[in-house]
Amino acid sequence: MVTASAPGKVYLFGEHAVVYGEPAVPCAIDRRARVTVEERDDDHLRVHAEDLSLDGFTVEYGGRTDANPDVDVSQSLVEAATGYVDAAVAQARDAADAPRAGFDITVESEIPLGAGLGSSAAVTAAGILAATRELGADLSATEVADRAYQAELAVQEGNASRADTFCSATGGAVRVEGDDCRSLDAPELPFVIGFDGGAGDTGALVAGVRELKDEYDFAADTVAAIGDLVRNGEAALGAGDVAELGQLMDFNHGLLSALGVSARSLDSMVWAARDAGALGAKLTGAGGGGCVVALDESEETETALRYLPGCEETFRAELDIQGVRVE
Repeated sequence: MVTASAPGKVYLFGEHAVVYGEPAVPCAIDRRARVTVEERDDDHLRVHAEDLSLDGFTVEYGGRTDANPDVDVSQSLVEAATGYVDAAVAQARDAADAPRAGFDITVESEIPLGAGLGSSAAVTAAGILAATRELGADLSATEVADRAYQAELAVQEGNASRADTFCSATGGAVRVEGDDCRSLDAPELPFVIGFDGGAGDTGALVAGVRELKDEYDFAADTVAAIGDLVRNGEAALGAGDVAELGQLMDFNHGLLSALGVSARSLDSMVWAARDAGALGAKLTGAGGGGCVVALDESEETETALRYLPGCEETFRAELDIQGVRVE
């Protein structure tokens, strides 16, 4: 039996634009998903999920990982709980040359599902590492990152980028531009995160941006502007200029709002953070609901968000320099 964990993430800059080859800078945070894997003596999968913004439950199914589990819950719930696990299992079987391996899998996560904090990437990376180690294969962090990306690419029907999975696999602050992924030096960043209790539909939001970009030149220009902003943000990060990072985060939120991926709850949290004195605040992830990230060393932003109607949870997070690991 092997347990592995991987961190969630926030985006300083670049979500959505990264899908089109523009750079993005996500940062791993100290909230993790943990996946425990034990090999079975048949080819079935038994998946027990806890804390993925879902009530805990267990499903068991056999044969191919694309077969539907026989369980009396909604199909969307099944897909949310098992889709990325299935993809991780497929990658682990391939890496270990064990196409018929079966597993008992337990997923426990501190990361809200679908909230923009990289839950799926963390579960996928941790699942691949745990399953390959259980089968006797030894993958490096970069190999886990690549296979986790392939898994997300399959689940998201070609709309994934390497940003989330590379960040979860390697930890720290990273820069991703197409297939070019590398780690960045970063100062301590005073992250404050607000969560509205909901989740956006990543696929629909990505598709919506694609439609805008294809139809309107100004939308394509907005995507390119996000890329330019990220390049400025990378320089500010290297210089340790946290005030400049905050200002650029504000700009990035405005550009994402122009692309239609924000939401009333996210805008309310962003403005509450700014009014409380945050250096900057923006949505993180696909949008449509979920989380915002702000920079504030004081307690003011955390207090403001805690008492804001519509903000269900507020917490501080630190940059997690460790990526995927065996526990």
